[in-house]
Amino acid sequence: MDYIAETTNFKLHNSVVTLGKFDGIHRGHQLLLNKVLEQKELGFQSVMFTFAYHPSNLFSDKEIEQIYTEEEKKYLLEKSGLDVLISYPFTEETASMEPEDFIKKVLIDKVDAKKIVVGTDFRFGHKRRGDVALLQAMANECGYELIVFDKIKLEDRVVSSSYIRSEIAKGHIENANKLLGNPLTVIGVVQHGRKIGRTLGFPTTNLITPANKLLPPNGVYASKTTINGVSHPGVTNIGFNPTVGKTPERRVETYIFDYEADLYGATIEVSLYAYARAEVKFDSVEDLKNQMKKDIQYGRNYFSM
Repeated sequence: MDYIAETTNFKLHNSVVTLGKFDGIHRGHQLLLNKVLEQKELGFQSVMFTFAYHPSNLFSDKEIEQIYTEEEKKYLLEKSGLDVLISYPFTEETASMEPEDFIKKVLIDKVDAKKIVVGTDFRFGHKRRGDVALLQAMANECGYELIVFDKIKLEDRVVSSSYIRSEIAKGHIENANKLLGNPLTVIGVVQHGRKIGRTLGFPTTNLITPANKLLPPNGVYASKTTINGVSHPGVTNIGFNPTVGKTPERRVETYIFDYEADLYGATIEVSLYAYARAEVKFDSVEDLKNQMKKDIQYGRNYFSM
């Protein structure tokens, strides 16, 4: 997959492009992505167009936490078979671009869009004036076909990134996973930890996530870790490990059942399936060890159901 970021100087050819924020690549996003990928069989280049950062960040001091960081998004989309991911710089100039100019100067001149795939609520251009109606009105003039998908609903509620972020923040992992269409995943390179789990008889992998990665509440979760395409069940603790000396940052530590290979430096995917308990500070290391045994049994029971 080609990744185009931090530049407006590019030229694609014969593209089918979908546009949006794509935070979470949830069920609704997957409809758009799958439609774009289908067009590869007809000889088109499959393209996803998004912005390098959530647009709200340009006008706010608060960094918006993302379901999937830019690196995670790249990783997942590369696996999907997408040809090109564009993370277009969202600058003052971009924000002030009239929607008609965005269509002509970006989607036509740079992307060479032959088909444009969006959701019904897609908005773009200065003051978000551009919409599906404008895209349709300019389709003949600019020589592209517009394909529009309705919003997906589950249990009479629209599937949206904001709804999913809210569910993750509340710890409603199983519902968030239903909305995403896949388990919430943390992707990263295994770091050297303090090896405390190893001394307790439960060696763990250690991921440290970027500050803008949205994580659920601290606690223990049933999880699966994908290593070189193979999924392994286990349990994951998110938090600061207060019993054995609080870490300076939140960590994602996973005990993988019946797995002993050295993973330091490897890229892994840790997918969260269910919440087991909150992270607590135990009175002793022995109490922690006994609880870890119970957590592991919880995980084994969960994945044997």
